[in-house]
Amino acid sequence: MTTTAADPASAPGSPSAPASSAASSADLAARVAPEPTDENVWLEEIYGEEQLAWVREQNARTEDLLEDADYAGLEGSILEVLDSTDRIAMVGKRGDWYYNFWKDRQNPKGLWRRTTWESYCTETPEWDVLLDVDALAASEGEDWVFHGATLLRPATGEPHRLALLALSPDGGDANRYREFDVGTRTFVDPAAGGFDLPTAKGNVSWLDPDTLLVASTAEGLPRTASSYARTAVTLRRGESLGQAPRLFDVAEDHMMAVVAHDSTPGFERTFAVDYIDFFNRRTFVQRDGSWLEIEAPTDVNLSAHREWLLFRPQRDWPLNGTTYPAGSLLAAGFEDYLAGSRDLSVLFTPDEHTSLQSWSWTRDFLLLNLLRDVSSELRVLDPSLPGGSSGAWASSLLDACPPLHDVNAYAVDDEDESPDDGGAGNDFWLVATGFTTPSTLMRGTLRRAAAEEKSAGAPAVVSSHAAVKASPSFFDDGQYEVQQHFAVSADGTRVPYFQVASRDLVLDGQNPTQLSGYGGFEISRTPAYSGTVGRAWLERRTAEAAGTDGEGPHSRGGVYVVANIRGGGEYGPSWHRAALKENRHRAYQDFAAVARHLISRGVTSRERLGCVGGSNGGLLVGNMLTQYPELFAAVSCGVPLLDMRRYTKLSAGHSWIAEYGDPDVPEEWEYIRTFSPYHLLKDGVEYPETFIWTATSDDRVGPVQARKMAARMQAMGIPNVWYHEALEGGHAGASDNRQAAALQARSQHFLWRTLAGGPA
Repeated sequence: MTTTAADPASAPGSPSAPASSAASSADLAARVAPEPTDENVWLEEIYGEEQLAWVREQNARTEDLLEDADYAGLEGSILEVLDSTDRIAMVGKRGDWYYNFWKDRQNPKGLWRRTTWESYCTETPEWDVLLDVDALAASEGEDWVFHGATLLRPATGEPHRLALLALSPDGGDANRYREFDVGTRTFVDPAAGGFDLPTAKGNVSWLDPDTLLVASTAEGLPRTASSYARTAVTLRRGESLGQAPRLFDVAEDHMMAVVAHDSTPGFERTFAVDYIDFFNRRTFVQRDGSWLEIEAPTDVNLSAHREWLLFRPQRDWPLNGTTYPAGSLLAAGFEDYLAGSRDLSVLFTPDEHTSLQSWSWTRDFLLLNLLRDVSSELRVLDPSLPGGSSGAWASSLLDACPPLHDVNAYAVDDEDESPDDGGAGNDFWLVATGFTTPSTLMRGTLRRAAAEEKSAGAPAVVSSHAAVKASPSFFDDGQYEVQQHFAVSADGTRVPYFQVASRDLVLDGQNPTQLSGYGGFEISRTPAYSGTVGRAWLERRTAEAAGTDGEGPHSRGGVYVVANIRGGGEYGPSWHRAALKENRHRAYQDFAAVARHLISRGVTSRERLGCVGGSNGGLLVGNMLTQYPELFAAVSCGVPLLDMRRYTKLSAGHSWIAEYGDPDVPEEWEYIRTFSPYHLLKDGVEYPETFIWTATSDDRVGPVQARKMAARMQAMGIPNVWYHEALEGGHAGASDNRQAAALQARSQHFLWRTLAGGPA
């Protein structure tokens, strides 16, 4: 199935791409910005005994503070949500089976399983368990974390049988790929030729039943400065990676090499992508044993489906006298474009309110997932029917999106080639959710309208869909109201945000309020139901106290707010680019503007306002801590970037230079230093109470920056600085539901204790 995110951030990585231009070491040294004194460099040794002893001491201190009786009840309540057997078991169709990965209390590491459609539609499906990850971990003495399965497309009429399973030993990004036989429910023995690739960062694709395309850092294969795979090989059954012939290479200072084979019958093709950085790439297709580059600017996102090639430019794209706007979606015939034609059809053009988030192909139709002021809109396009000017395809609205909700449409199985006997080639899934609306899974079908339907006013493409599964409600969501507001940032930009609060909210500035944000990598924060937020924040109540409204004592619940700041993808590439590099401050000004707007409206006050963010969101709230301490009483900062002078030297940090800039370049360090929280700490400032949390096994951002920030703050004598580091769990901070519940409970409990005046 072909589903493509419009934002370029998810994976990073040309044939024999040229290395960076050479320069003498003296020249380079003269141009490297000096590093400020760092008394905490010793904490950068992630697994050192002394360093882990420091971590354990910090963990014990934090647990002593937070893990009281109220915390235990909160953690149990969150775990009940995560382990609920009433959650929707989301599935992916391959052949006649619907596959699912499931974790709960009895299976904390999870079950990889499958069922039939008829059984899935019942309240209690009968699951065929293929792999019990808990049993595997116990038998092999390895703490495996399941990271997905890639099934080999079988010969026509044959069932799916072989799969590559991605297993991480610690929850990090490095995986071991092992061949699995779903018929026998066993791993294929490497001694008998079964594929078993060493743990490493990389990617794998089936070429045929006996050949893999592998990009890896294992067995001495080179890695990029970003720690990802630099080289791809063609690996035949029985060979080792070291023996395999080289297929594709990228420059060391590029981000990542990616290889993939499209096995769609009649459109079999092998692709390679040189990810130069997060937002620039070169794409190649293999022709006659060599690589042919698909010519386009490096900031144009390309994707192929059958006979079509789609383009989404990150910047305005001038081509043959026409300028295609950033964030638009364009189409050309695949072979026509390779032959030199530049006749593009315009499928979508953004406006100031509407952006393209992702797209997905069924066999014959294209589904577009749009956001209009951060609420979903869905459209269906038919390549066989003209729809207007610029070669556009017929477009129909898919009516399934209530206001202030997130609804995503994607294909069930675009490879299903049996349209005349109940095939699913033009079926689609719909997943709908909102802050107070538990997720619903629907399934629908697309077809072209008959002549009589068109004459009666029907759209060109007719869709029908019905609910299949619905998640339960984990809190009394009817008691809460979702509103959207707009704050005005420092430069006059209107910044939307969502507010979730009790319907009887009193605007007296006394409501404990949690403000969440991200603002980076063109990632959008959209409405989403969270039983955890409902239970851990909205439904918690303060002790009864007299209000400022003249009424008697009353308690109140928490207010949850999500800010859609620049740097994200809510309004497309321009919204993202507005906060890149030297303009990073705009994201922080936006977030601060939302905080001020909440205070000015009487929702909360500085004493009742806290913020939370993870990863790039951790950098966001780190800048709230250091640049806007007067706005917040509490900051929860997770798996964060904080030391922006050394971030490119830590874990996968080099891969984010396109987002933040290169601190080794003196001119760029001059602006990066203005949003490096580690270097913005000052004596004599009243900082918010601070909780910094991370994971030892996070091999993306890593735990180092979090460690150093906490150590520096504590050494400066800043009160109420707390630190916790999970010893496993990767960038997510947790590898099972129990760990996830503990992580979320600590953050929520810390914020509540600080903002609500004590435990509730």
